[in-house]
Amino acid sequence: MAQESQPEKKTQNAPPKEQFGIQSIYVKDISFETPNSPQIFKVQWQPEIELKISDELKTLQEDVYEVTLTLTATVKVKEKQQTAFLIEVHQAGVFTIKGFPKDKLSYMIHSYCPNLLFPYARELISSLVARGGFQPLLLAPINFDTLYTQRLKQQQNKQAS
Repeated sequence: MAQESQPEKKTQNAPPKEQFGIQSIYVKDISFETPNSPQIFKVQWQPEIELKISDELKTLQEDVYEVTLTLTATVKVKEKQQTAFLIEVHQAGVFTIKGFPKDKLSYMIHSYCPNLLFPYARELISSLVARGGFQPLLLAPINFDTLYTQRLKQQQNKQAS
């Protein structure tokens, strides 16, 4: 006697509600200046470093965003306040970010994506500075979560006042 076979239950996996993908990571712009060379190479000096960080968002199409992390480092001779070099890197990426609630989307764009882009920008800065004849500039890790939280608090304070 043959046993009846029961049809297999096919379970369809629903696509994940939240989706994140990296489409591309690239250098958008680079600037390196040594306004006081070659004299700067003839003196011993202690560096004074000023670092500025910003990010920019461009919506390319629905759920596709270009995020650009901009790092600007100005290194001066501490004693003379003379610029040794200035470097600016615009490290960008195209990301698919889909299905996130508005607050989490903001976090992904202004914290998570810059955190992914930072190692690329950091390596590029170190390499360019060394090629410019200086000791490599090794930037410390940056806590983009803290920067994002500070940005939110500033926006809340502006709205409250």
